[in-house]
Parts: sequence; structure tokens; C-alpha cells
Amino acid sequence: MTQDVERLCRELGTVASKLLITPFTLVYYSYQCAISTGWMGPLSIFGYFVIGSLLNRLLMGPLIPKLVQQEKLEGDFRFKHVEIRVNAEAAAFTRAGLVEHSRTAQRLQNLISVQKDLMNQELWLYFGTNLFDYLGGILSYMVIAVPIFAGVYRDLSAAELSELISKNAFVSIYLVNCFSQIIDLSSSLCDVAGYTHRIAELDEAMRCILQGQKDEDEEAKELQPCDAVFVLEDVTITAPGSDCTLVRNLNVHVREGSNLLITGETGSGKSSILRVLARLWKPKRGHVCVFTPFGPRGVLFLPQKPFLSDGTLREQVIYPLKEVFPNSGQVDDDRILRSLEMSGLTCLLSRTGGLDHKVEWKW
Repeated sequence: MTQDVERLCRELGTVASKLLITPFTLVYYSYQCAISTGWMGPLSIFGYFVIGSLLNRLLMGPLIPKLVQQEKLEGDFRFKHVEIRVNAEAAAFTRAGLVEHSRTAQRLQNLISVQKDLMNQELWLYFGTNLFDYLGGILSYMVIAVPIFAGVYRDLSAAELSELISKNAFVSIYLVNCFSQIIDLSSSLCDVAGYTHRIAELDEAMRCILQGQKDEDEEAKELQPCDAVFVLEDVTITAPGSDCTLVRNLNVHVREGSNLLITGETGSGKSSILRVLARLWKPKRGHVCVFTPFGPRGVLFLPQKPFLSDGTLREQVIYPLKEVFPNSGQVDDDRILRSLEMSGLTCLLSRTGGLDHKVEWKW
């Protein structure tokens, strides 16, 4: 996605610079062309541009969805490499090398197939734009040929007529070139449209998520009972993209100072309830209200799989906070050291070189 944003900005900069300059040059050279050839000259070039634009519009249509598909498959292929890298040890223990190689190769073949289709369609687009460029040079001489053969310049000598043709050829060719530059932007516009489509999809999804959270927060304020922390009313939970019901018609009210233990077999939906409370999943039906903020003064969710981010020992202890939560009367280092002592991890101080020494936690 960051690459899409960078490419979109670069392509938009290129397109915008040409679109800002081209109108002024078009007006000037259209006027100069009209002086030499009359109204027929610029009108013919404008008509030629309209025909070329419609042709390129037809050729651009199939490219945009194919470009979006190509970017999606490329992202899937890269994600597969990351997935194998993260789970390399597990795959090695289970002797899954051949299987993962086959599945990765299949994703590569899907990507190559789409890229071939994209190249074949781009070939026709490039053919149309280059054909328009080359025929434009011939059109510049045809424009001046009409008034010459019509006898408009019969009084001119051969030298004067040759000078007129050279001057008009320059004006007409430059006018056609201005339109050719606009036509040549069709390939860049295809890329812009593809990047815009992908970025707009993400932006739309994020806006829907934020709007849904705002609606839930407003609804929670209206439904908040006294001293409640979590409230689940008639909640039904399904995994995203699945119709299999994990939890049905759940009603839970957790109040401040109370304890709740949820037990059950593996796969019965215990973690699913926490995912819904943490707003990682949305319930299929019912209302989920969380009346406490996330953080030291509220609630903290601990993942099933431990996660060590990069940073110092101090940053690992206070994670996911950037700075130690203020607490008057106590020193930050003392609080961190006391926490390490209570958890039996004071040996980490000597192994890492102190609280503020950079450590590679992945090894």
C-alpha cells in the first residue's frame, strides 16, 4: 500500500505538470495554425485528437481491472514469502517444504498469467498511442495541402510557398505533438486509476470501521448501566467470512471489581469473545459495549502468542506504551525494576546490558 501511494503521487505529479502547461500551448499554436491554414487546420487537428482519445479510451477500459488484479496477486505472492519466513521452523519440523514450494509456485504462476494478459492489452494501447503520434506528422502536411491545392496561395512564388509550408509544418506538428502528449498520458492514467482504486477501497473500508466504532460508542453511552465495564447483550459470534456460529445468544455483564473465568474445550469460542471485546471482530448479532479505556487506567488484552517488538528492555516492559504511565511519588526505573523482580526476570538486566541498551529480541 505504501508503494501504491508513492506511485500514485509520482504519476499524478507527471500528469498534472503536463495538464497545466498544455492548455496554454494549445491556444497559442491553434491561433498560429488558423492564421496559416484557416479554420480547417485546427478543426481537423481537434477532430483527429477526439478520434484518438475515443480509441485510447476503449483500449484503456480493460486495463484498469487487470492492473488492480495484478497488484493484488503481487501482494499475495509477497505475503506468502513473509508467511513462510515467519513459520519457517514449524514448516521444517513438519517436512512441509515441498508443499509450501508447490503452493508458492502456484501463486507465482497466477501472477505471471495475469501479467501476461496485462502486457498483451498494454501492447494494443501502446500501438494506438504510437500510431496516433506517427499519423499526426502526416496530418500536419495534409492540413497545409488543402489551402495550397485550393488555390489560396497561388500568388506566392516557389520560395515563399516553401517558406510557408515549413512554417506551417512546424506549427501544425507542434500542435499535434501537444495533443499527442495528452494521448500518451493514457498509460499513466491507467496506472493512476489502478492505484486510486486500491487506495480508495482501503480508505472506504477504514472509514466504515471508524464510523461503526463511533456508532457503537454513542450507543454504548446511551446503554451504559451503573459501574459496568463490559456488556454483551444477545451476542452471536461467527468467524469473519464464515457462517459457522461459535457463540450464540450470549448475555454477560462484567462489573468493576468482579472476576469472570470462561472455560471450555478448544475451539468452543473463548478467544472469539475476547476478539469481539477488543473490536478485532464484529458480532453477527447483538450489542457489545466496552465502558473502560485501553491502557494502565483501564483494560489490557494479552495475546495468546507472545509478541516481542523491537526496542530496549525498558520499551518491552512498558509495551504498548511509548512512555511510562505517570504515577506521582515513584521513579520510573524503580517501578520497572520492581516489576522485573516480581516476575523473576531480573537476570535480563545483565543479559541485555541494562534498561536502555538496544537488543535484537528475535534471536
